[in-house]
Amino acid sequence: MTSTNLKIRIDGAAGAAAPYEQLRAQIADRARSGKLPTGFKLPTVRGLAQELGLAANTVAKAYRALEADGVIETRGRHGTFVAAAGEGASREAAAAGQAFADRVHRLGLSMEEATAAAADALRARYGQ
Repeated sequence: MTSTNLKIRIDGAAGAAAPYEQLRAQIADRARSGKLPTGFKLPTVRGLAQELGLAANTVAKAYRALEADGVIETRGRHGTFVAAAGEGASREAAAAGQAFADRVHRLGLSMEEATAAAADALRARYGQ
């Protein structure tokens, strides 16, 4: 399944990531790379669902995750748009970093132990 406007491709093969995750990742990647510029108006949930042959709830779940990550923003009846690059992601990363720092401090970890734990998690996530 492919979206012609966004160039989104959903792999329905067994073992592929869930469709909402594929959609979320592709929109996020295109927004962060600039292929989808700030202010680009995304299709409606129903419109994109129909175009990709997905359930509307699947697209809505991807849009909610993208909005929570600061990649897109919904402007009421005006639609859903690509948010200003990096602003939401930077704020979210800073908040996550602060929460991590607070938690490891409460656990009594040293800075070196906390840094090692974060580095291990990042290596595992990015496959390095």
